[in-house]
Amino acid sequence: MAEPKPSKQTIYRKPLLTAVLEQAKKVGKVEIKEIVFQPSQKTGLHFHPCPVIGYIAEGTVAFQIEGSEEKALRAGDAFFEPPNVKILKFDNASDTKGMKFIAFYLLDAS
Repeated sequence: MAEPKPSKQTIYRKPLLTAVLEQAKKVGKVEIKEIVFQPSQKTGLHFHPCPVIGYIAEGTVAFQIEGSEEKALRAGDAFFEPPNVKILKFDNASDTKGMKFIAFYLLDAS
């Protein structure tokens, strides 16, 4: 009896986000962090001195950048935080479940 042929598998690439940097930036290193929030945990008003690109791994985030509408980010969504722009909200939207995201910090070489 002949062995069955392996099935062809298609690699699927789903576009999540295109982040446009306002100014050309020389990236010297990228720090990648997994960040976990407890139910109802909030970041408070903050900003980053570098661009931050991220991916929601679990849960739902209430997300708002200064000058933009608040929106919900769910597991599977990607986000962009421009440098030196106020992040008004990046909060776990659930009172009962945790939230986890992966953040990529585009840093200078120093």
